[in-house]
Amino acid sequence: MGRRSPYPAEFRNDAVALYRAAGGKRTYAAVAAYVGVTSEALRSWVRQADGLGGPRQPRRAGHGRGPG
Repeated sequence: MGRRSPYPAEFRNDAVALYRAAGGKRTYAAVAAYVGVTSEALRSWVRQADGLGGPRQPRRAGHGRGPG
């Protein structure tokens, strides 16, 4: 199991919304510094909000390969 975040869900959601509101004009690092977290934490929260932050599935042999 993953570690539980010390930040409340509302704080994480607000940080993600602030990053998205910048519309690409501010980096993860800039927004993260503004809210007082690491850029990796913010990047992780954005990925989770996008549905990309779940546990990674191991690749199966032959997965994604065409014939030949």
